Amino acid sequence: MKRKSLKHALLGTTLMATSALAEDVTLTIESWRNDDLTLWQEKIIPAFEAANPGIKVNFTPSAPAEYNAVLNAKLEAGSAGDLITCRPFDTSLLLFENGNLADLSDLGAMDNFSDVAKSAWQNDDGSATFCVPMASVIHGFIYNKDAFAELGVDVPTTEDEFFAALDKFKEDGTYIPMAMGTNDQWEAATMGYQNIGPNYWNGEEGRLALISGEQSLTDPQWVEPYETIARWKDYLGDGFEAQTYPDSQNIFTLGRAAIYPAGSWEISGFNAQADFEMGAFKPPVRNAGDECYISDHTDIAMGLNAASENAEAARTFLDWMGTSEFATIYANALPGFFSLSSHDIAMEDPLAQEFVSWRNDCGSTIRSTYQILSRGTPNLENETWNAAAQVVKGAESPADAGARLQEGLASWYAPHQ
Repeated sequence: MKRKSLKHALLGTTLMATSALAEDVTLTIESWRNDDLTLWQEKIIPAFEAANPGIKVNFTPSAPAEYNAVLNAKLEAGSAGDLITCRPFDTSLLLFENGNLADLSDLGAMDNFSDVAKSAWQNDDGSATFCVPMASVIHGFIYNKDAFAELGVDVPTTEDEFFAALDKFKEDGTYIPMAMGTNDQWEAATMGYQNIGPNYWNGEEGRLALISGEQSLTDPQWVEPYETIARWKDYLGDGFEAQTYPDSQNIFTLGRAAIYPAGSWEISGFNAQADFEMGAFKPPVRNAGDECYISDHTDIAMGLNAASENAEAARTFLDWMGTSEFATIYANALPGFFSLSSHDIAMEDPLAQEFVSWRNDCGSTIRSTYQILSRGTPNLENETWNAAAQVVKGAESPADAGARLQEGLASWYAPHQ
């Protein structure tokens, strides 16, 4: 009798334990950001789990270059995680169109993001949003405060002041006025053309007009930024044509250059490498009093695997990603990757504070080539890399570059035919 009672007692205990375990849900996150593993394990996941008992989270990143292939293989095999880190625009759009990402338009967290923030993870007509925006990177210029103080150079706000500052550094000769090369091509486009361009085409107004076909790449507002970066040639130092992206980073962080045309993603690395104080200034406007625009480029988001068996718990996590708690943790652990939410986030890093403060003064837009316009052949993004590099080197005129890019876009994109 005792043995029977003990057996029943043990069975009851086992059932209770099984029931308790069944209440816990474990979510798995797919990502390419393997550099962020410690951040997720030590900061983000503990904060979420503390507020949401019963939901556990595993962050399982792949190597960045392998992420797309690994993710697609897992999705096809039915073994992909519940939550999928989303690249911007077409890569994630294809996942949505193939039924791999769920529509999150009705998620409460979406109310905390602007239309621009969501645009990288929506279908073309904006009727469905399939990833919760996480972070963007902002373009501008990082400068050596010691060099500016040494020569008595003021931080420029207009293009005339910008070129006057470059002239002063060039005349003095102690510093290379600006560190940027054209060997890798993309820098001339990303940190050159796309950096200053929004002030010419009025940010979203021009970008959307280019998509609709109302504006052309041969229009003045699209050619004139090439004319401006063509003037940079005289300030980039000897041999800039063969200078790589890492070369430019080293030249600046070693204190040999005064200005670095930048993206905010440089902040963490520069903080670790430079032994001088740095500042940042936004792309100078053409004339004092002009409205300013910044490239606040959507970079990373999180979506729901449409086949997840833990969709309810996953949606809870995605809703939490729209809170100020998540935004604060993420933005301060990765200075230079800025929350895309509407929350007012206190930034600890002074350079990051400077970059993100421009959102209060300027209109935000994204890189003009990223949405829709680079789906065909020739690819407008890659062609813009080449055009910007050729213009800076003096190998192609701004007008010819604009005409070449327009011809390529019109060859496959109906609104420009």
